[in-house]
Amino acid sequence: MKLIAIRHLAPLQAEGLCYGHSDLAVDAQANAQAAASLRASLPSFPVYSSPLQRCLSLASLLARPVQTDDRLRELNFGDWEMQPWDCIDRADIDAWAADTVHYQPGGAESLMQMTIRVSAFLRTLQVQNLDGVILVTHAGVLKILSHWDAAASDVDIAQRVAARDRRFSYGSCTHFDFLM
Repeated sequence: MKLIAIRHLAPLQAEGLCYGHSDLAVDAQANAQAAASLRASLPSFPVYSSPLQRCLSLASLLARPVQTDDRLRELNFGDWEMQPWDCIDRADIDAWAADTVHYQPGGAESLMQMTIRVSAFLRTLQVQNLDGVILVTHAGVLKILSHWDAAASDVDIAQRVAARDRRFSYGSCTHFDFLM
């Protein structure tokens, strides 16, 4: 299955803040320009989006209908959400760095838990026998997708994500071919 994953544009007012599940807006004009550029190169696959407005606003400009799925949300940082990174206790950040797979930043969600939900979403797609899909989502989901393998365990995938720091630019479009 072909999977085209698009990262949302840069959120407004988020620089220096820890955000994941927080629902932040993006610049509407920039979104419209990005969508116009993307539409020209995208096939007519079904579009799935994180329900957060920074993704859904772009997805809605790409296609109708858009199917939202909570499993495409970014990592939930719990008590860290919307806190300046430099105000988060250094000991907490160090604890997360020491166990990136299982630690729950801000007391919320671990990378392992996020990997399980993203894998569950992919398995849902698998049974639909689709030729391809377009996802509008977040960097954390893209990192999991970049290491996803139907034959690998969720633990293996989460460990691969934790071991490699892959970056995805705002508005980037990444193509994956998955053997389901």
